[in-house]
Amino acid sequence: MELTHLNEQGRARMVDVSEKAETVRTAVAECRIQMNAQTLEQLKAGTVPKGDVLAVAQVAGIMAAKRTHELIPMCHPLPLTGADIRFTVEEDGVLIRSAVRCKGVTGVEMEALHAASVAALTIYDMCKAIQKDMEITGLHLLEKSGGKSGNYRRVARI
Repeated sequence: MELTHLNEQGRARMVDVSEKAETVRTAVAECRIQMNAQTLEQLKAGTVPKGDVLAVAQVAGIMAAKRTHELIPMCHPLPLTGADIRFTVEEDGVLIRSAVRCKGVTGVEMEALHAASVAALTIYDMCKAIQKDMEITGLHLLEKSGGKSGNYRRVARI
């Protein structure tokens, strides 16, 4: 496999995608933030002192997807056509799932991963006054579609 992110000198470069075909690209990523019952109860009740935790985390995740190229050096700026963050409150925390879409020449995997992680960090930030030992775990790509490499779907791990 040719390493496309290295130049002739073996140094990192941003890949030239100008000749790639434009296709619809999608990616879905997820992670979890684990917390104790008291913190989770305040989150669900809307009594966290900083406000509506999931509403703020949702906006933060969408903003992160849109600005991924500003923080990940080799990512291209992409004209995203959609970004969504969904939360599932579980018994020991919150599952965060991000879905990102664009019509472009490169994939949106990094945008989906970035969105999920920033949403989790925002939840942590908003709840840290209540609990400092929350844990963010399991950041991974669930699926992606579009582009030359085709579709990918994560195989469930036991």
